[in-house]
Formats: sequence, C-alpha cells, structure tokens
Amino acid sequence: MSNTKTVMGQASNQYVAPTDITDVFSTYLYEGNGSTQTITNGIDLDGEGGLVWVKNRNNYSFAHQLYDTERGAGLLLSSNNTEAQAAPGGDPSTGVSFTSSGFSVGSSGGCNIADTNFASWTFRKAPKFFDVVTYTGDGVAGRTVSHNLGSVPACIMVKRLNAAASWRVYHRGNTASPETQRLILNDPDATARDFTWNDTAPTDAVFTLGSGPSENNNGDTYVAYLFAHNDGDGGFGPDADQDIIKCGSYTGNGSTDGPEIDLGFEPQWVMIKGANVGTSWYMYDTMRGIVSNGNDPRLQANQADAEYTLQNAIALQPNGFKLEDADGNWNGSGNEYIYIAIRRGPLAPPESATEVFDVTHRGTTEATNNNVNFYAGFPIDVAWQTDNKTSAFGLYFTTRLTGGNTYLYPYSTAVESGVQANDDMQNNWGKNTGTNTENTNAISWMWKRAPNFFDVVAYTGDGTAGRTVNHNLGVVPEMMILKRRTGGDGEWPVYHKDLPPASPVNVLFLNDVLTPAQYGGFSGVPTSTDFSVTLTDLGNLSGSTYIAYLFASLDGVSKVGSYTGNGSSQTIDCGFTSGARFILIKRTDSTGDWYIWDTERGIVAGNDPHLSLNTTAAEVTSDDSIDPDNSGFIVNQVSATNINVSSASYIFYAIA
Repeated sequence: MSNTKTVMGQASNQYVAPTDITDVFSTYLYEGNGSTQTITNGIDLDGEGGLVWVKNRNNYSFAHQLYDTERGAGLLLSSNNTEAQAAPGGDPSTGVSFTSSGFSVGSSGGCNIADTNFASWTFRKAPKFFDVVTYTGDGVAGRTVSHNLGSVPACIMVKRLNAAASWRVYHRGNTASPETQRLILNDPDATARDFTWNDTAPTDAVFTLGSGPSENNNGDTYVAYLFAHNDGDGGFGPDADQDIIKCGSYTGNGSTDGPEIDLGFEPQWVMIKGANVGTSWYMYDTMRGIVSNGNDPRLQANQADAEYTLQNAIALQPNGFKLEDADGNWNGSGNEYIYIAIRRGPLAPPESATEVFDVTHRGTTEATNNNVNFYAGFPIDVAWQTDNKTSAFGLYFTTRLTGGNTYLYPYSTAVESGVQANDDMQNNWGKNTGTNTENTNAISWMWKRAPNFFDVVAYTGDGTAGRTVNHNLGVVPEMMILKRRTGGDGEWPVYHKDLPPASPVNVLFLNDVLTPAQYGGFSGVPTSTDFSVTLTDLGNLSGSTYIAYLFASLDGVSKVGSYTGNGSSQTIDCGFTSGARFILIKRTDSTGDWYIWDTERGIVAGNDPHLSLNTTAAEVTSDDSIDPDNSGFIVNQVSATNINVSSASYIFYAIA
C-alpha cells in the first residue's frame, strides 16, 4: 500500500494525496466474456470515487462509455454523442459498477461483448490530478461551482445529463484567453468564441459558467470532469515531489521530425486535439501501444470508430513525447494543438522482484487460463524468449516501446524484424491463436520497467558528437545493453560498471565471446539521468534507430556485480534472502559465452540447464555449473562453462 501525505486545497479543507500514479490512474485492456467480470486495476473507486471510460476497440457501432461514481453505477454517458445519460439495458447494474480495486462490467450495455477487445481508462478522484462534480443549473450567468481538485483546473469537460447537449470543454492551452473559448468533446470543430465559462478563468476553488443549455440551463443536471496540471507542485512519488499530469499546447511544424514536447516525465496516456484547426480528439496509451518509429493504435473520443493501427503519430521520450508524422491532425505546420498527458508509473522502486520480473514456460496454468503464450501478472515491458529450448532455435528480444511484433536477436547483428503478431492483452506476452499447450518448451523472461531496477530507452540517432540520451532509471545504470534497430546491421555493445576502466569506456558485445575493449557504442560512464553514445553506427548514426536496456542493483531485488574465480566453488552473495531466480554470467579476462540460468528450468544442487545469449545452440543440461544459495547463487568450476576458473574475471546480473 502506498504512503500518503496531506496537502492543502481550497479554503480549509485537507486532502490526502496518494503517492503514486498507480493509485489514481490505470489503462486496462480486457476481453469481453458476454457475462460479468471484475477488472482489478488497483484503483479504489468505491471508497475514493472517480471515472471509468471504456471503448470497444473492434467495432465501429459501439460508442465510448463513461461511468462515474458521482452519478452512480451503470449510468452511461458517451463522449462521441450529445445524448442524455442512460442506463444500458434499462438497468443501472448492467454497465459498470465500482469496487475498492477497480470495477465490474455487466452482461449488457456494450462493454462486455464476448470475444471483443476493450480498452478502459480509470481516473480516480485525487487532489492535483482529477475530480468529478455534479450540479443543477440555475440559468444565471456567472454562476460558480465548487470543486475539490485542490488546484486550478487545467481542463474541464461538462455534459448535460437529463437532456441532449454537446460536451463543453475548457483547456488552459486553448488560445491566450481560454476562458473566452470552448471546444466540444463530441465534435472535431476548432475552438470558438462563446460564453460557456462566462469569460472567467477557473480557480483552485470554483469554476464559472454562463447561462447556456450545454452548461447551466435552469433545472437541468450536469456533470463536470476536472483535470489538473502539475508544474513542479504535483506532490506525488515517494518524496512527494513528482508531477503526474500535464495539460499543455504546442505548435506543429508539418515535419516527420516533429516538435518535442517536454513534460518532465515519460507519459503513458496522451490525448491530442487541434485547437485552431478542426481535428478529432486522438487517444493514445502504452498498453495498446505508443510505438517508437512505428504505428500507434489510436481511438477518437469524438467518434465511435474502432481502433486504427496503420499510422505513426508520436514517440515516447524519457521526458515527454515527440511528433513523428506531418499529418495535420496532430502536426500541421503552424497549427496549434492541445494535449492532456499522464505520467508512466510506477514512481517508487519495487519492494519485491516478483513485482517486476518473471520467467515462465508456455502452457502454464496462468497462460492457459488467459489464452496467452506467457503470463507474468504485471504489464510486460521487455520479454526475452526462445521458441524451443531443446533445439537450435535462437533467442529473441521484444519490447513494448518498439511494438509487440518486432524482434531483435542477441546472437545476431541483424536489424529489427517482425516475425509474428502479438496481441498484448495487459499482463501477458503473445495472444495465443492455437492451443495453449503447444510448444511448451518455449520459455520467456519478462521485465517491467521500474525506478532503480530496470529501464528501456528508444531513440533516433542524430549524428551529433557527444550525444547524451536521457533515461528514467532514477539511479546510475550499472549495466547497459545497446542495439541498432534500423538503418543497418550492428553489434550489441554492453557496458558494465566492473569492466576494466578505460577512456572513454570498455564494452563487450552481447552477440560475441570477445573480451572488453573500446569498441564503441557507449562513450562514457553513465549518470543517474543520462548516458552517452559514440558517433558511430553502434550508437548514434543519423537516422538510425536504437534501443537501450538499463539495469541496476536494488537491495533484495537485483544485483549487478562481478567476482574472481577460485577454481572450485564459491558463493556469490547478492544480498537476497531466497536465492536468485535469474542469473547472467560472462567471463571478461578471456573469451566466454553469455550464459543464463533460471529457476523455471532449474537452479538446483545438481545439473542446471543453461542457454547462451550469443548462440543459437540448444539448451545444455549435462553440467552442474550453478547451485542455489539463499544469499544469491553458487558457481562451480566445470569445463563445460568455465565460470569459476582460478583468478579469472567475471561479470554477472542476477534477479531474486
């Protein structure tokens, strides 16, 4: 459970602000079952209140569905039409109802159709993030409505409930005087002058309305959704000093090398709308995919259209997002655009390795129950996988940032390829199109990005000497793996803190048995905010795209380290309490493979199966190189692997 802190809001009211974005926002993908099902996303809606926004991803005829705790369970609004509030199926219990850990969907109402994919976004009421307010109109211009956002609202969406009316939207980035303008959520129209907000800017206590039917008709009922804008005052995170939501604007440049929007954080959810030009309200999120240099699945808040996946729009960056397409819907030259962006979480380091790492075979009970290839129980950011550990099938890496259907091979210098489609349904990797038990020899190692543990960065080379690349690891990376994705073949440079010092730095190659040397790729020692890359095809060739994996030691969770062999047997103390579940070892004073062991295949007091990242060789099961130990693991000297040769040097990475 997250810690909390008390902050001051309007008047003398006090609010308890949750510390992590995971407490207040979730994107959750699910498949309808035609009956009832409970969505557990960790958001307390029953106790704290909030909004659930659901969209059918497959069907053009089903509208967006919005449910909030102020109006009550099952009462539906649609962002893409003007219709009054309704109860799907005539029963308030058949839409969405709220729980202390998420929400439930009923058997009717259009948000649980069998064999249909859905996206849901949950916004919990919280100071300096989001609020929901209902009120009854009085028809008087200048009427004020109190709120509990605890800060000045940056975006307000208002909808009449008892009769048809357009959605009215205020956004702080909409012209120099946003209180004199309005946008319409159910319409692509550009901003227009009107008196919805009575030409009065909102405050941290109230927002002001005109007398029109869409916002304040006498006797009519309304709901308002209020979004905050953090500007160094969010108060989230373990130290209560992090921002999690930004509402801003930018000017398009009409280029595929589009504007870079500096949010101060990497987002997980982005909504974009043209301000002075008519465009849809485009919705992107990382669960469905915001793909670096690839197509981004999108939905449109003002249309019932199914998800569209055939166009590139934006790319995530450690400090914001970048426009990657010249389309006038989001990057027309000279056009103004507004956005809402919500930060990627978590903000706190994991307390247990099971929160952020898993290794499993295909065909496990969890995978079978979810009709997927591999199941981890958390959103997977990176998966290493082998199709068949008993034959010479090579390993491959796949990454959420670059799309679930693109792969890199650690034993090969080849560029990125797409070898199969993965339907990423939240906490798994690979939607199974056949039987779940086929090819149970396949195994996957899965990581979740988290502070102080693991991070991934995708970037495009700019051909600039001395280039630094930002990251969100939160600490100095102790091991980094880099690969050129497009633009030509390339090696896999590896930086490790315990390689022999050199200027600029020594590196290894993941795809080779070589010893350390100044081969290139990384050009210096990393910092807690960035790493530097060489002006070569390995690290920063103009126009080429790259992926970097960053690892760190975290007490009780992971260990990046080194040891000197003793020729027999020795314990490698990682500070763990129940041993290592994953071990990677490479000899550095002489040639040697990149060996990996894991508890799914077996780390026992006997022979331990191992694979080599740098080869396509089948799994070896005939030697006892590793033994278990609660503090970490034991290395034994056997000729098959030579991972404990007397006076030899080794680096390792282990996960508890």
